[in-house]
Amino acid sequence: MSDTTTGGPPRPLSVGDIVVGPNDLLGEWVAAQITSIDANWKKVGVLDLNWSGPVPSSTDDLGVIEPLVLTHNSWNGRLSYVNCDWVLPRSFHVLGSLPLIHEQPSNSYTSIWTVGYQLARQRAWDRGERDWNEPGELEMTHADLANALADGAPVQSDVRSLKSTALSEVDCLRIVSTFPNLTRLALGGNLGQVTNAGMLNKLGRLRDLFISNLFGMTKSDCLLPIEIPNLEYLYLDSVPQEYASAMRSRWRSEAANGTSVSITKARKPEWVQENLENPLRDWDGREHISSGRFKKAVAQFKKTRSEVFEALSAEPDETTLGRLEDLGRDYAGAFNRLDGRSPFIETEEREELFAALASVIDEFELELGRPLAAERQALLSGVEEARDW
Repeated sequence: MSDTTTGGPPRPLSVGDIVVGPNDLLGEWVAAQITSIDANWKKVGVLDLNWSGPVPSSTDDLGVIEPLVLTHNSWNGRLSYVNCDWVLPRSFHVLGSLPLIHEQPSNSYTSIWTVGYQLARQRAWDRGERDWNEPGELEMTHADLANALADGAPVQSDVRSLKSTALSEVDCLRIVSTFPNLTRLALGGNLGQVTNAGMLNKLGRLRDLFISNLFGMTKSDCLLPIEIPNLEYLYLDSVPQEYASAMRSRWRSEAANGTSVSITKARKPEWVQENLENPLRDWDGREHISSGRFKKAVAQFKKTRSEVFEALSAEPDETTLGRLEDLGRDYAGAFNRLDGRSPFIETEEREELFAALASVIDEFELELGRPLAAERQALLSGVEEARDW
């Protein structure tokens, strides 16, 4: 049981509770049982139930309680069962409490409550719909989004969920005008710029908002609970410090009403300016990377970048490719040492280190106006030969 007065979930929850809420995909209410509460990780076990129907007034309205067993795609009879953020979304409420119908813990983790999503997928599968896609869900490239927001583009009132990443710029006024009925919006950039962010207050149906690596927002753009009364998830990562502070101040108390708030990596203007040409900037503030290692990593990248530019700027001869291989080996060796006895370079960081080095060649190719395939191969081959990560 949770003790809601001393560090329990912001909205009272106890093991055994049956929680219910509306689901847009099914057009009915859905249900789940709380199987565990972890105060250290602020997670609760959420076991989906095989039920949907009209608004229930008691647990008796659910009939025989049984977990949702998934057989669609490759689930092979597993339960729809995950550990979620312990903030009960505001559209849900506790219907009552029943003995646990499944006591084993779940090994799956997520932040977002998705009660009803797997039930909708399973029922579509049972109807023979093997290529089911969530209605109203749209994921767009930055180029496609720019076209969708262009002058004269049609309004897309049927779109409920919009996701777009790698944005260099985006106008929220155009998003609101083009997609007026959004309930979920996820925008990611590469130090991209946002204009008219305050217009998101016009999306009165919005439930989930995710913004990362985008800038240009100020405290005057803050979303207001009175304007966005249904917001259940507010996730901001690597955004302007001024905007992050205003949003945190406005929304942190809303956890008690069912809004899960995560605001990380609030960036000062100086940080943005310093990191415009730093492909490893996302390491700053990453949980398992210390500030000291981040600074050493950036210093090493800058050193290697300068040396590669020097090698490529010289008149090419028979030693050029060998020199680039040596620089690749030096780069790998430096990060071998930095990784040291307590390794931090995992799959994501390894890919980012290669991408950072490749961006140096990309930059020089753009300057020369011609490909440097052999030079790229020599540099990256040197890394592969020497790296331990």
